[in-house]
Amino acid sequence: MIAATVLGSGMAFLDATVVNIALPRIGTDLGIGLSGLQWTVNAYTLTLSGFLLLGGSLGDRYGRRRVFVIGVVWFAVASLLCAVAPSGLALISARAIQGIGAALLTPGSLAIIEASFRPEDRGSAIGAWSGLGGVASAIGPFLGGWLVDAASWRWIFVINIPFAVAVVWITIAHVPETKDEAMPPGIDVSGALLGALGLAGVIYGLTEAGNKGWGAPVVIVTVLVGVAALVSFVVIEARSPHPMLPLGIFRTRQFTAANAVTFVVYGALGGALFLVPLELQRAGGFSPLEAGVALFPLTIVMLLNSARAGRLAQRIGPRVPMAVGPIIAGAGLVLLVRIGAHTDYWMDVLPGVLVFAVGLSFTVAPLTATVLDAAPDEEAGVASAVNNEVARVAGLVAVAALPIAVGITTASYVHPAELTDGFHTAMVVSGVLAIAGGVLSWLTIRNPEPSADEETVACHYHCAVDATPLAG
Repeated sequence: MIAATVLGSGMAFLDATVVNIALPRIGTDLGIGLSGLQWTVNAYTLTLSGFLLLGGSLGDRYGRRRVFVIGVVWFAVASLLCAVAPSGLALISARAIQGIGAALLTPGSLAIIEASFRPEDRGSAIGAWSGLGGVASAIGPFLGGWLVDAASWRWIFVINIPFAVAVVWITIAHVPETKDEAMPPGIDVSGALLGALGLAGVIYGLTEAGNKGWGAPVVIVTVLVGVAALVSFVVIEARSPHPMLPLGIFRTRQFTAANAVTFVVYGALGGALFLVPLELQRAGGFSPLEAGVALFPLTIVMLLNSARAGRLAQRIGPRVPMAVGPIIAGAGLVLLVRIGAHTDYWMDVLPGVLVFAVGLSFTVAPLTATVLDAAPDEEAGVASAVNNEVARVAGLVAVAALPIAVGITTASYVHPAELTDGFHTAMVVSGVLAIAGGVLSWLTIRNPEPSADEETVACHYHCAVDATPLAG
């Protein structure tokens, strides 16, 4: 069971990390510019974010194993479409389809563990899932860079297929079916569609504004449609008897504050991790493999230090780690302004990556614990899913908006010197954004009051770089 869920979710973790490394080679082979590369990342994240909560609801209602298997098969077929894509438009379309598959399989992986293990064994099972999922994230940049160098960027999608076959076989043979018999009738399809449409409109407008200008009719119309859809989404969720996103969960100040910090910090993270591989390869002269290895220390530090950070937050409360961690991470991002032409890895790249990694490792675990502890026990699954959504939407917005905000356009992308100028500004902006997340934590996060009859406080931590966990 652990093998099936780890391999299934590991495909999504792996895919999220390997694609960024391959972006420059994809752009060259398919003849797409910066906007196309942004959509190669965001098309996947957009559909994943838009349908993630719906995927969890479908699993609870119709069977977690069934929806998980459908998601794995869907993901594998979409991966094959990505691998054979003849053009940028075909690749972006296949990536959007792939994101829907990920939205079906990702919540199911943890839901299967939650439903199938005894409470006393669940913590160990989730720990194994988290640790092995972190390993998948860790090897992603290295594996992606090696495949691009040794063969072709298309192989980063082909490798998903044998994993998917193994996952389906193990799941059908060894994973029992579970569902929530007490769920109220109805699926919030309108909420899912409005949420996806709203995100798509806003993200399209932000992405294309860099090429067409803010005054272009298509930009104005799509942004207005997106905003209107998001407003309608909130209204529908407030009135729905079975909302995909129960708005009442935000009634807790601590939960709302933690999600605000998540949005700010993961926005800085998403924008930086999109631009760093591009800068290393386009301006720094790094090969895809070298660019992947350059970011390898980030995940290693996360794997080694996340548990320690979780225990520290358990002892002293989350407020200090959540304030200090983003500030350290922001300083690391600012250090990355040393990357440019004739970059030396040991002097110009590694110090910033290490400082950023240390700061992020002190942030993720307390942030996760705060989100889960701020919600009632019966809403823990929804709380973690909402936090995951916030993190992914932050990455979406950052990838779409950060390049245009710092002057990186399709024209400047093809000129390394102009790209470097924009990249340096982007790292400062991302660093300031992360530091702002630390300040926001200090102002809004409060340490929980210890219970008189409670000897220990449960600590939830997770070793992942690309997003917060789906459940504690």
